[in-house]
This record gives sequence, structure tokens and C-alpha cells, in this order.
Amino acid sequence: MSSPVKSHLNKTVFVCASSIIIALLLYTAALPKQAQSVFTLIQASIIENGSWFYVLTVAFIFFFVIFLAVSRYGDIRLGPDHSTPDYSLVSWLSMLFAAGMGIGLMFFGVAEPLMHYLSPPTAETGTVAAVQEAMKMTFFHWGLHAWAIYAIVALVLAYFSYRHNLPLTLRSALYPLIGDRIYQWPGHLVDVFAVVSTVFGVATSLGLGAAQVNAGFSYLFGIEVSITNQIIIMCGITSLAVISVATGLDKGIKILSETNMILAIVLLLLIFILGPTVFLLQAYLQNIGDYLADIVHNTFNLFAYKKTDWIGGWTIFYWGWWLAWAPFVGLFIARISRGRTIREFIIGVMLIPTVFTLFWMTIFGNSAIDLVYNQGVVGLGEMVSKDSSVALFVFLENFPFTSVLSFFSVLMIVIFFVTSCDSGAMVVDMLCSHGNNDTPLWQRVYWAVGIGVVAAILLLAGGLNALQTMTIASALPFTLVLLLAIAGLIKSLRVEAFKQDSQLIAAIPHASSENSDSWQMRLKTVVDFPNKTNVNKFINQTVAPALALVAKELAGKQINVEISSEDGLSLIVDHGEAQEFVYRVLTQKYSQPDFVNEENEDDQNYYRAEVHLVEGGQDYDIMGWSKTAVINNIIDQYHKHLHFLHLLR
Repeated sequence: MSSPVKSHLNKTVFVCASSIIIALLLYTAALPKQAQSVFTLIQASIIENGSWFYVLTVAFIFFFVIFLAVSRYGDIRLGPDHSTPDYSLVSWLSMLFAAGMGIGLMFFGVAEPLMHYLSPPTAETGTVAAVQEAMKMTFFHWGLHAWAIYAIVALVLAYFSYRHNLPLTLRSALYPLIGDRIYQWPGHLVDVFAVVSTVFGVATSLGLGAAQVNAGFSYLFGIEVSITNQIIIMCGITSLAVISVATGLDKGIKILSETNMILAIVLLLLIFILGPTVFLLQAYLQNIGDYLADIVHNTFNLFAYKKTDWIGGWTIFYWGWWLAWAPFVGLFIARISRGRTIREFIIGVMLIPTVFTLFWMTIFGNSAIDLVYNQGVVGLGEMVSKDSSVALFVFLENFPFTSVLSFFSVLMIVIFFVTSCDSGAMVVDMLCSHGNNDTPLWQRVYWAVGIGVVAAILLLAGGLNALQTMTIASALPFTLVLLLAIAGLIKSLRVEAFKQDSQLIAAIPHASSENSDSWQMRLKTVVDFPNKTNVNKFINQTVAPALALVAKELAGKQINVEISSEDGLSLIVDHGEAQEFVYRVLTQKYSQPDFVNEENEDDQNYYRAEVHLVEGGQDYDIMGWSKTAVINNIIDQYHKHLHFLHLLR
């Protein structure tokens, strides 16, 4: 598969997405009361008629991702078979965590558990049952389901981009279903949905962040809490995001993410040590047990037999929020996850951030509930009910070094704010640029500023309620696209399984030669550690003639075949609409083993003539093989490929 991309900017997606966003904003700004009324009606209609669809979709995604992790598909690598991860585990986790949960944890870490405790869905307020239910529902909203949504979107994008060389955009997931039409209007439509959903999803998070930064500045410096100040804060943060996005992924975003991860761990440990430490450890373990014990029940619980607005204000909002954020976070995670296996990827994306997120919610949430339930700090509950954006700072008043903790918290919120904005701008820019990341600076700046403008206008139009409504509404069309993308992924993974099965029909490649009894020559080949000159000479004098002979024989049978010297020496057999066969030999460099005693100590490397197929490197060396042995190996691999095509029929 290859992409017929001729320019960086996809003008169709860029113009259509910008037009839809501008039209919605103009409507909101010109008729704010009517817009608020329409937003409210849309939200009520979605919750009333579509909540079952959100719940069913998220449940399917959750169980499907778990299936992929434990199935045979988990061994498939997101990239060629020989690829390795681009980023270390620490950098990878820091970036995906900062993009996926940052501002939300700061905003809801104290507020949500307390709000559930004060107004639980089923338990009686002020009881132990209310405390347990509050933490259980908080875990449910912030746990495995959220990261499963991120994981499936990122997996779809990374698989088709790195495994099949398609653009790093959502349209590529539909390739198994519609083929090259992904480069026409169906593909454009998918990416437009993804852009609109991402912009409004990130804008929602920025609205929450601005409200909380304003609350922090009010606490630290006495600055008034108002919409005007929040918009000023948005302008300042957006300016910082523009600077960050201009420096690129490996500098600005990576450094900010790792810095914020360190600050988050420091703040978490301070609250853990200064608070009821032993109780928090006990609560964490029990919360996990309660969460896992009821995970299936809560996954499908729609409160069908008990009519309540609770599910719409909480569960459906969260599912809509995660789904709306999924193109953004998913594409960002895909961008940094090349080279990992599907199993490693899912474990990393789902389990590790979930463990940290739930520990965060326990430390802040259980500590806050303990203050209200056991220590009688009623004012904390009253303030949370009145304005959830101040919850964190009112909570920190009950600890030593309040000003220091509050300053750290505001700093973290600001950095999370910047990271979300610049990451969102980078992702939207990629969606509008055929998946390319090396785009002109003006495009990234355009989207960084645009996200800030969207958040500001929606905040003026109706506050966080408008942002919340747009999040739920924008997630609906994307959910339909995502289900189609998952169908495309399933179809492509089945092809991968057939490919793996086809590899079983032939023996492991071996260096048989015309002189089969020349074992001394075979042993010399095994223990030799040749230099680059010798390997290149072998490829030119042995491999090239072998490829030429096979190509001549295939051409004589009316089969389209060519030999390419681009990126190694390759034999390429075209099978029309079916997958082509590629047999490529590359010169690969490795460090000398310690036991090798070479006369030339200046060159500490040796080289191998390694075989690569469409899937990537096969991790075996044909250096020193005879021409006949190379020909036999080509035929072995081609035989496997034809069997693979047979299995697809």
C-alpha cells in the first residue's frame, strides 16, 4: 500500500473543517442565547435517545482491546518486523499521560469523588456506602475504559501507518473496506470529522483548565474569577503553546511532558505523605477491588429501571469526552509508538497510566472525602458544590505548606494546558496534512491559535455547559467512523494471521549450496564477521545475479517483475490488486562481539546481508551463501507469499 500524496496540505480537509468550525462559532457568537438553547436541546436528546449507543460502543471497545492483547495478534509489531521503539518507556509514558489525562486529573481529582459522595447515584448521602460508591464510580470513569478508547484509536492509526505505509490519519483505517477511495471524498469526510471532534474536545479541556488556573491565581494573587480573566489566561497559554508547537515534538512537547510527570509525582507524594498515608494505601487496594468486582455491571448500567439525570451528567459526558478526545490523543500516541508490538502497546497504554490515574484519584479523592466525612470540614464540600474549579485549592488549605502546594498545582495546570494545546494543534495539523509532521510553521500556529479561539468563544457563549454539550455532540459522528475503522482493523489483522500461517509451510531458510558436503565453507560463513566492503561485494557479485535470474524466469511466465536498487537491492513481483512480493537484501551494521579477535581494531563493527520482506526484516543473514542457495531462498519466500494469497481467497 502506498499514498498518492502530492503536497503537504490537504486543502479539502483543511478548508471543510475550518469552515464547519467557523460556522458553528459564528452562530454561537451571533446568537448566544439561541445557541445555548440549541446546545441544551442537543445534549438532552443525545442523553435521552443515544446513551445506550455510547455505552454499547465503549463496552465493545473495552472488551475488543483486551481480546487483542491476549490473542495471537498481540505479537504483531506496529511497524516492520525489525523495527524498535522510537522513544524510551519513560518518555513514551510521560507524553501519552500528559496528553491523555493531564488537565482532567487536576480539575476532577478532588471535585469528582466529593461530588459523587455528596450526591451518589444510588447510595444514601453521608454514609460509608456513599464513600465506596463515590470512589468506585470515579475509578470507572477514569480507568480502563477511557484508556481503551485511546488505545484502539491509536492502534488503528499506528498499525496502518507504520505497518502498511499509509498516511497517519484516521482515513487509513478504512483502506481494507474501501481501498484507494480513502484518498477521495470518503477519506476526506472521515478526517474532517476527526478534526472537528478534536478541536471541540481539546477546547473543552482548555475551558476546564482556564477556569482552574483562574481559581488558582485568585487564591494565590487575589485575581478575580471571571470569564474575562479566563479568556486572558487562554490567550497567555495559547501564546506559550505556539512557542512549544514551533519547537516540535522531540523538544517542546517531550520536555514539557517529562517535566510535568515529575511535578505530578512530587505533588502526589507530598499529599500522600502529609495525608492519612496508611488509610490511603488501604483505600487504594479496596477501591481497585470494588472497581474490578463491578466492572461488567457498571459497563452496561444505563439506570434503565431508575430514571435519573446522573448518567447523562457523568458517564455519558465522560464517554463522549474520551471519544471526542480520541482522534487527538490516539493520533498523538500513534505518533510516538512506532516499533512496539500490539501486546506491549496495549499493556503500556491501558494498564500503566490507569494504575497511576487511579492512585491519583485515591490520594486526592479519598483524602478530600476523609476531610468531609471524618474530620467535619463541611466547607470543602460546600465549595465543591458551588464551584468545582476551586476544589483543588480549597482542599490544599487543609495541608501544611499550602501556598507552596498551590503554586506547584497552578504550575502543573499551566504546563498541562500548554501540552494539550500544542499536542492538539500538532495532531489537527497532521490530519490536515496527509499525516505529515514536518509541515510549515504557519499551519501549526493556525491550529494552536484556533483551538484557543474556539474555547474562548464557547466559554463566552455558555460557559462549561456549552463546552460539555459540544464534546458529547462532536463525539457522535466520530463514534460511527471509529466503528468502521475497527471493522477495517479486524479485516487487516485476519490477513496478518493468514500471512503468519503461510510462513509455516516451508522450512527455516538455510544456506544450502552446490557443494553440500563443503561443511568447512558453511562453518566459515557462520563464524565470519565481515566488513562492509565484503558484504557489498557479495551483494553485487552473488545476490544481484541471483535476483536477475529469478526475475528473468518470472518474466518469461508473463509475471510483472522488477529489480530495484533503491533502499537495498530488491526483487519486486507485482500481483495486481493482491499484495506484491518483495525480497530485499540490505547491508546492516552491528557491533563486534567481545570474543572476536580482529586484527583491525579501528573498525569495531561487522556487517550482515539481511533479508527483508514487505513486513520488514526477517532477522537472518545470507552473507556467504552461494547463488543457488540465494535463489532457493527467494523461491521459498515466494512460495510462502503465494500460499498467503491463496489463504486470502
